[in-house]
Amino acid sequence: MPVLLSSALHHQLLAEAAAAFPHECCGLLFGTPDRIDAAQPCANVAGNPLTTFEIDPAALIAAERRSRSGGPRLLGYYHSHPHGHAEPSVRDAMDCARDGRLWLIVAGDTITAWRATEGGALHAAFDPVTILPSSP
Repeated sequence: MPVLLSSALHHQLLAEAAAAFPHECCGLLFGTPDRIDAAQPCANVAGNPLTTFEIDPAALIAAERRSRSGGPRLLGYYHSHPHGHAEPSVRDAMDCARDGRLWLIVAGDTITAWRATEGGALHAAFDPVTILPSSP
């Protein structure tokens, strides 16, 4: 199933990745199963943010709690590959929960979407998802 992404959010993610360079940026995605409504930047608390990302656990827990209590639905995550391609790495596959959540990956001027799933087409962990432009 494709996912809608507004041009405003598209630009926000590109700008965040550029501002974080040479580190990986990361954050949380909120919306409905077919539309991303918001992206929340989070601190990258990874030991080596030049090559990996780890979303601040406090931000993730707070988002899960808000989502469970009727707040915005947590759809998934995003991060950048400042020196790589806009597709999940082997490291991403090793670290992901294959829970069906959405992953957006930013590299240069490109954003791709992936669903973390057991036995996925890429690294047996991710299936590609088509991103469609939407109105703001």
